Amino acid sequence: MPLLSPRAAGVSRLVRHPAAAAVAALTVVAVLALSGCASGPPSPPLPTVAQVDVPGYLGTWYQVALVPNRFQAQCVGDTEARYSLKGGQNSGQPTEQPSTLVVENRCRIASGAVDVATGVAEVVPGSGNAKLRVSFFRPFYGDYWVLAQGAGQRWTLVGEPSRQYGWVLSRTPQLPEAELALALDRAVALGYQRSAFVASPQSAR
Repeated sequence: MPLLSPRAAGVSRLVRHPAAAAVAALTVVAVLALSGCASGPPSPPLPTVAQVDVPGYLGTWYQVALVPNRFQAQCVGDTEARYSLKGGQNSGQPTEQPSTLVVENRCRIASGAVDVATGVAEVVPGSGNAKLRVSFFRPFYGDYWVLAQGAGQRWTLVGEPSRQYGWVLSRTPQLPEAELALALDRAVALGYQRSAFVASPQSAR
């Protein structure tokens, strides 16, 4: 998942997927007290994927597109989220998937330095592991929802209920245009505006 969070009002960065993440997070995210920041009439329900394989989701995700937000304003490129198991959990039990992940968000800032934020992501019970609550500064949490995934988990679309925040994450720094288009098509089908997303630069590696 990238994942993000706010730096203001005592709330630290959520997920940069999202994520991020996670992203935000992942994001992001992931992600700010994301859903709590929205104003106006309630948004239509936002569906997620039916199931996320947590062990298969671990590792590094690269942010290739996002809905710009002030919580990632310092990032100029190479944004990624790294997910790992919180200590003491067994990823080998398919009937008891891990419920808490460690989230590490990284990005390059204008000076060339790497900005790093570490937090936790907790799976929401009964969500098929598709909904997580991410925090970089407890007790503040943000929503990190897995909305769509590409074949072989090559990409993931992450968002949150208000649709104010969204991220496309890739298993590789560069995602083929056709696959990015699929991810954005899915975002539009879920109520996002395609024009809201912008590319997130990734260095060749």
